[in-house]
Amino acid sequence: MARYDYDLFVIGAGSGGVAASRRAAAHGAKAGIAEDSRVGGTCVIRGCVPKKLLTYAAHYAADFEDAAAYGWSVGRAEFDWPTLIANKDKEIDRLNGIYIRMLKTAGVALHEARATMIDAHTLEVGGKRVTAETILIATGARPVKPPLPGADLAITSNEAFQLPALPKRVVMVGGGYIAVEFAGIFAGLGAKVTQLYRGEQILRGFDRDIRDTLAEEMRKSGVDLHVKTDVTRIEKKDGALSLALTTGESVEVDCVMMATGRKPNTAQIGLEAAGVALGAEGAVAVDDWSRTSVANVYAIGDVTNRMALTPVAINEGRAFADTLYGKTPRKMSYETVPTAVFSNPPVGTVGLTEEAARRRYGAVDVYKANFRPMKHTLTGRQEKTMMKLVVDPKTDKVLGAHMVGADAPEIIQGVAIGLVCGATKAQFDATVAIHPSAAEEFVTMREKWTPPAAKAAE
Repeated sequence: MARYDYDLFVIGAGSGGVAASRRAAAHGAKAGIAEDSRVGGTCVIRGCVPKKLLTYAAHYAADFEDAAAYGWSVGRAEFDWPTLIANKDKEIDRLNGIYIRMLKTAGVALHEARATMIDAHTLEVGGKRVTAETILIATGARPVKPPLPGADLAITSNEAFQLPALPKRVVMVGGGYIAVEFAGIFAGLGAKVTQLYRGEQILRGFDRDIRDTLAEEMRKSGVDLHVKTDVTRIEKKDGALSLALTTGESVEVDCVMMATGRKPNTAQIGLEAAGVALGAEGAVAVDDWSRTSVANVYAIGDVTNRMALTPVAINEGRAFADTLYGKTPRKMSYETVPTAVFSNPPVGTVGLTEEAARRRYGAVDVYKANFRPMKHTLTGRQEKTMMKLVVDPKTDKVLGAHMVGADAPEIIQGVAIGLVCGATKAQFDATVAIHPSAAEEFVTMREKWTPPAAKAAE
């Protein structure tokens, strides 16, 4: 007779939890999973997927404008927000159903209820006791608002997907990837967008050239971007929202969206009762094998606050399952993880920023390209693309690749393979270019970039 009801029980059926439970079941483990919301988690239900659908929608306005330069006569274009949201919801429902079927096909028992740990091997799931030899926490994270007067009047990314109408005037508070993405979405769909960020430049942690280029391009696309500026108070006045700013100014809008950070979902799931230790910002503390302070309890994904990316959570989950149940121990590697920001224009990046490379290696070689995409030689649009390689001069190894411009995420995905394989600049140079394309710049950049100060001293 089995000592426990399950070999593995997962709390949270987002991308990471679903991947881990399915892989464990494929290795022969009896697996169960609990979800008190919709199966699919942040990415599928209220994150990456619906956000990118809205990003697609936001690009059509510019496409309609650009069509005339290519001989197309496009009639008066009209946008309908309810239609977009309804179609988005249909797709999310479809994906939710697929995730549920994937669990069923894999033999994972789905409990559509909240799970709370009672001790290291026991959980209460929907009012019933369940036991498991191993428990995996995959509860993700949620958006949080700063503690300022009137913050309850603002929305977060969660509510942005269900607004009954497109607001005419929006203030976006924040400078991270969610903030710049939604600023581009609302602006592209026709709203007047003001973005406020308390720091000195958006996208903190990204390569400086990415940050500066995207800020410039966002302003060109109509986003009124203000840095070193924050909100101190929000009030409702005459049907509008009035914001007091740190600059002493005020602004009136129809909608305020806070994109000021996310917090791991660790509250009220019984972690304290089980003795699971938390780290910074309330995240579950784990080692390199995703093990918590309790030997049989593990955690993956955003709840650990390591690298909050859906593909990372999936890989962490699969590495966990392969290690425990597949007899192929492996750790998740956080080196050379490519990522994208679906801003307008989009960002793609992999490897070290120039700043991080200089801190780690000292001197580095930098190659840059800035150009107007071929498409806009006819449209007249002044949009620019920026591409950059960071190279270790001692080994010739490419340490980082960065891009702002159309199709950046698609291009960087391929470039990332080269960096994972340890490709050198000489190997990039030896690769035949696809012409004419933007991507060819990554294999045709030959001239090293010299900082202005160094150039002036020559």
